[in-house]
Amino acid sequence: MKKSAFIPARYAATRFPAKLMQLLGTKPVIRHTYDNTVATGLFDEVIVVTDSDIIYQEITSNGGKATMSIREHESGSDRIAEAVSNMQTDIVVNVQGDEPFVKKEPLQKLLRVFDGEDGETVQVASLMQVLKEQKFIDDPNYVKVAVDKNSNALFFSRSVIPYPRNKEISIPYYEHIGVYAFRKQALLNFTSWPMTPLEAAEKIECLRYLENAVPIKMIITDYMGVEIDTPEDLERAAKFL
Repeated sequence: MKKSAFIPARYAATRFPAKLMQLLGTKPVIRHTYDNTVATGLFDEVIVVTDSDIIYQEITSNGGKATMSIREHESGSDRIAEAVSNMQTDIVVNVQGDEPFVKKEPLQKLLRVFDGEDGETVQVASLMQVLKEQKFIDDPNYVKVAVDKNSNALFFSRSVIPYPRNKEISIPYYEHIGVYAFRKQALLNFTSWPMTPLEAAEKIECLRYLENAVPIKMIITDYMGVEIDTPEDLERAAKFL
């Protein structure tokens, strides 16, 4: 199977404009994401897909691969689907541009779910990690996911799910890490469907799959990196680095 990693990179982020070009150590956030994805050695190709000449030049002038989006897009998945539509590949991995601390092991676990007889039925997979601090569980910038006993996603929300009405039960909370793997056709199907009501309400694109009855296999990881959504996240990332 040919495996390709795509990094959607939008310049004008709502909460933190130009966040991907903010310096983290000696290079911008997007370069960390790209370089660390390449360094895993898991992919036949790694490509940044962007709407920004600045990001395009940052990647290509440092020896990386990037392509410019032709159209405006509502989501990173839509942006990647445009780029991959005429390419020969089997598994497409969406690595979010604001995830600078990409590691090999979580991505390797993600790709393995497509292997073997059981993997033939998997169309979409993604990563999650345990949230332990209450401030992050309560934070709507941290997308939570609830799963069934087979680790398929039941729901994604910016709210606290599950709601702890019974205080005597200890139940884990999972953060959805915005790294996806798709079979190519599943991704192309996604872009052919209109935005769904829950997706529009939560502003969480993967809900479109659930609302169209496509299961999402969730893989737990101890990744514990830092997603750059706010200036405060950038400060935490600098300490993490």
